[in-house]
Amino acid sequence: MNSMTGYGRATAALGSHTLTVQVSSVNRKTLDLTVALPRDWDALEPEVAAQVRQAVVRGKVHVDVELTGAAGDAAANWNDEGVARVLERLRALAAREQVPFEANTELLWRIASAEHQAAQFPTVEEGHPVAVAALKEALQSFKTMRAREGAALQADLLGRMTALGRLVDAIAARAPQVPGLYRDLLGKRLREAGLELDLGDERVLKEIALFADRCDISEELTRLRSHLEQLAQLLRADGEIGRKAEFILQEISRESHTIGSKANDLAIAKAVIELKNELERVREQIANVE
Repeated sequence: MNSMTGYGRATAALGSHTLTVQVSSVNRKTLDLTVALPRDWDALEPEVAAQVRQAVVRGKVHVDVELTGAAGDAAANWNDEGVARVLERLRALAAREQVPFEANTELLWRIASAEHQAAQFPTVEEGHPVAVAALKEALQSFKTMRAREGAALQADLLGRMTALGRLVDAIAARAPQVPGLYRDLLGKRLREAGLELDLGDERVLKEIALFADRCDISEELTRLRSHLEQLAQLLRADGEIGRKAEFILQEISRESHTIGSKANDLAIAKAVIELKNELERVREQIANVE
């Protein structure tokens, strides 16, 4: 079992730059992938997406690839002709737009620095093998974190499955007593009303039989136990389980609601409320599972 929350990071040297890859994710019903790349590295995005899709099935995943820390002195290595061309274009643009323009040392420094960085910036072809290797390392760290959190989720969910099983057992033990309790209550009400009807009277027996049929939850209990068993098996399985678990939880909730509405018994109604509360906690945890 994997959590949908995770983070992984890796760094590598690329010439005079440091390349950093970060992969992070939060909950999402489907795979929602965004990728941030250095300028002019857009050609790398399809491979990044393919690598992520091999590792992730669900979640809002963001991959950030960043280049920082170019070495060297821009002032000592600037391109005089390049700086002059940019300065002339700026002067022409200012004249065309009728904007006052005056060159100064700060502007020259900024243009020179930008020209130097552009000349020194690695191309996507140069960065491709380093970026792919760093991405794989970051993804491995990312998957390790998701697996570790998934193990914690699994332990919590299996504990809650045990609690659900105990509640279902309590409901199943109580259910056969309900018709007899109704019979006793019916006899008491008849006596209080001054009606001399024997509990063996055909009309009374028919009423009790109809009540027993209306409050029979044996089929719902059978389906409920089956769904709980399926969910417990799924929680121990590998791979993506989130969507299927959500579907099974819907079926469990449906059966629980039917039991609560049919049982006609206060003790069962209380147990169903506890069952629904525990189911909601399971549902909240399942929302974190891939």
